[in-house]
Formats: sequence, structure tokens, C-alpha cells
Amino acid sequence: MRTPKKSLLAAVAALTTGVLALSISTAPGSSAQTLQQDQPVKPTIVLVHGAWADGSSWSAVTSRLQSDGYTVNVEANPLRSVASDAQYLRDLLASIPGPIVLVGHSYGGMVITNAATGNPNVRALVYVDAFIPDQGDSVGALASAQPGSALDPNSSITAVPIHDANGTVINADVYIKPAQFPALFAGGIPVEQAAVLAAGQRPLTASTLGEPFTGVPAWKTIPSWDLIGTADKVLPPAEQEIMAHRAGAHIVKVNAPHLSMVAKPGAVTELIETAAHSS
Repeated sequence: MRTPKKSLLAAVAALTTGVLALSISTAPGSSAQTLQQDQPVKPTIVLVHGAWADGSSWSAVTSRLQSDGYTVNVEANPLRSVASDAQYLRDLLASIPGPIVLVGHSYGGMVITNAATGNPNVRALVYVDAFIPDQGDSVGALASAQPGSALDPNSSITAVPIHDANGTVINADVYIKPAQFPALFAGGIPVEQAAVLAAGQRPLTASTLGEPFTGVPAWKTIPSWDLIGTADKVLPPAEQEIMAHRAGAHIVKVNAPHLSMVAKPGAVTELIETAAHSS
């Protein structure tokens, strides 16, 4: 028969053995920790809207990505100039740890192509009915390089002058006329929804339309994917395809208007996740 002292010592020994076994099983290099370390880290998805839109245009895509376990950051693109918008995005990207998939719609493609250059965390670029510029390209020149755009600067746009502190006009904000917005941007989208999008559009400065792209395009070093809306009446699908082939992008075509992420959010989400898995 054990004495109380011996029973206590046996209990302490058993407890110590159990703690030691638990420590070994979770120690660095153990199978449990190795399994956790081997699990791939999902990249953060950064969504960049274009001109005459805002972050809400990504809502349906954002909800799908979040449901699939992705962290999503929808950037508020300033729409002031290609150079300054790219710098703003570059600073935002610097605040995000880990891998990133960077997505740009329309004019947002100009911005991501500049901002991602030299950032090792950006593993993939995704263009959605977007401009994919090379050096010297501008929004205006690319939009008119191939026939098919119904965006007429003389009849489709309303300009609001921008004054400096002295009252001198230094630039202008350009809007798409609400009556023309549904046909240009949102063909096939319910009329009521298109009207809401038209009312909430954010303007682009007029000078940005002719501003040339400078610097090394990010697609020269970062893999890219491109979704082309074949019913796009803003940026002609033919020009989108030329730019995508030039960039060596993986191309997907869908029957969608310029706001394809609103009309076909499932297809856009699928392409983004394909890029994420490939990166």
C-alpha cells in the first residue's frame, strides 16, 4: 500500500509527463505546427474602382469574396490624376502585410499598373473592363484607338469647373450625364439600379483623360488576368483585347457592359479567385 507521500509524487510525475508530451507535440518543427505553417495564406484582395463609379460598384463582388474567406480592401480612388492616384494606392498597399491581388476596373487599370510596380507583395493583377497601359498611353487615346466607344465628350459629359483660392479655373470635374449613364455603363442592368449608380458617380478631372502613363508597367513583371465585357460601350472590347494580349494576360470574356462587376459579379469573382489561387 502506497503512502500518501508516494501517491502525491506519482501524481506530480504523471502531470509532468503529460505537460512534456503536450509541449513536444506543439514544439517548433512538430507535425501539428508544420501542418499549420504549410497551409497557404490567402492574399488580401484590393479592389480599385474607376471613373464615374465608387467603391459601392464592388459590393456584390466584395460580399462573395468575403464569404469565401478573403480579406477585401476597397480603395477610395481619388480620381485626381494618374500619377497622384497611383501614389495614393502605392501608400495604401504599403500598409497591407502579406500577399496581395490587385484588381482595377476601367480607369482603375491605369492606377494599378503604376502603383504595383516594385511591390513584391503584389502577386497578381486583375483587370476588369480596364485600361492596361504602356508608357505614353492615355485614357483618351486608348478609348478611341478602336471603334466602338459611345462615350462622346461633346454630348455625354457635363463639366464642372475647379477653381483655386483666387477664383481661377485650374481644371474641371467631368461627369457622365445621368440620362446617358444607363446605356453607356449599365446596359442590361435594371433601370432603377442604373439610375442609382448614375446618381452616385464620382467625377474624374478633365486633365486626367490626356495624361500620359509614365514609369514601368507592372504587368511586365507581375502575372495578369483580364475580364473583357463584350457589350462594353465605353472602352471598346477590341481595344481591351489588344491591351490584354500585349500584357500577356489570361483573358476571360463575358457578355456584360462596362460595369461588368455589377452585371456579372459571379464571373468577376471567379476570375479574381483564379488569380489568387495561381499566385
